[in-house]
Amino acid sequence: MTRAEVPWQTIARANDLVPGVFLEFRLKADEDPDTLPRTGFLFLHGHRPKAYLNRCPHLGIELNWMPGRFMDADSLFIQCSTHGALFKPGTGECIAGPCQGDALTPLELREHKGSLQVRAPG
Repeated sequence: MTRAEVPWQTIARANDLVPGVFLEFRLKADEDPDTLPRTGFLFLHGHRPKAYLNRCPHLGIELNWMPGRFMDADSLFIQCSTHGALFKPGTGECIAGPCQGDALTPLELREHKGSLQVRAPG
């Protein structure tokens, strides 16, 4: 399937997204019974929505501590719950930890008719 053939997936209404709240979702493009589904998360960075694949580049595990909890204690960086790697919210770049220099996988995001939609990475 080419990138253009990957369908858009509605994940939230645009007005559901508020500062400090992270919304998690399952990527429907991964409906393969032999693999674990991939998940993503959506949040506001400043006034701009951002979405990333919920997977640490170091071990491929989910980042969050518990549902909706992605930020470090100071709410400055996205933090991996397993090894404490820190990621810049705006770029996904890892600035500390075992995957330093790597980055989170951004998800293509758009607003369409009042909804926020993502497209799974290829």
